[in-house]
Amino acid sequence: MPRPPASLQGVGIPALFVLLWSTGFIGARLGLPHAGPLTFLALRYAIAAGLLALVALATRAPWPRRPAELGHYAVAGLLVHGVYLGGVFVGISLGVEAGVSALIVGLQPLLTAALAGALLGERVAPRQWAGLGLGLLGVALVLARKLGQGSGDALGALACVAALFGITAGTLYQKRHGAGMDLRTGSVVQFAAAGLATAPLALLFEDTSVEWDGEFVFALLWLVLVLSLGAVSLLYVLIRRGAASRVASLFFLVPPCTALIAWPLFGEALGPVALVGMALTAAGVALASRGATSR
Repeated sequence: MPRPPASLQGVGIPALFVLLWSTGFIGARLGLPHAGPLTFLALRYAIAAGLLALVALATRAPWPRRPAELGHYAVAGLLVHGVYLGGVFVGISLGVEAGVSALIVGLQPLLTAALAGALLGERVAPRQWAGLGLGLLGVALVLARKLGQGSGDALGALACVAALFGITAGTLYQKRHGAGMDLRTGSVVQFAAAGLATAPLALLFEDTSVEWDGEFVFALLWLVLVLSLGAVSLLYVLIRRGAASRVASLFFLVPPCTALIAWPLFGEALGPVALVGMALTAAGVALASRGATSR
């Protein structure tokens, strides 16, 4: 089977990842009024794991055989899915504005770059640090108007900070221990681990009731099929092929892209400051993505 053109791999796949990942907030906004955040996520993990298991069986995908492999995949799944998504969903449900939540998690590229050198042997050049800083400034400008609406409950903000550390640690852990993971069977393990950790918490802290209306079903299926199966698989492909700090810089593009999607759907207008912020973010990502090297 021929490989995709270099232009598609270098630009098309990252662009598609950013677009799909950005729709996660839209799905959360649609679904959270109808179910508790942990209940919502437990259902999402269960369905995603079940669908991927069927795909793995139908395609005869290789399953991990060594306990160490299972353990590594489970840990990465707990961090990327359980801690990151759990923190974001809980934060939003506790009143943290989407802009504040996005800005907190938007620190991930800087945190990843800071840790990638010590943990993965990646050298982050001064030009890349400048790009990361420019990207963060751009995100702040995009979200400036929303940030003026308040920071929400302190516990919710803390949940978003936990999400920041979850996606950062998960990205680094996946890069180091999941490079050879089969995306079908490995993802089954990851979603199952996240579900087994989330479901008891949902039973303990929520009433687990769900309003099964059309809006919730659409949001659930969108998050399962587009985010959990599509965007997460693209993230792992990008992590496998590129430096962790370079991949993480793409997350700077998520809040601006989400704002563009929310504009026609929810009437959230974009002012001139936000448009300037988008331009700065794009320039920062382009600068930061110009080759993280290994020591």
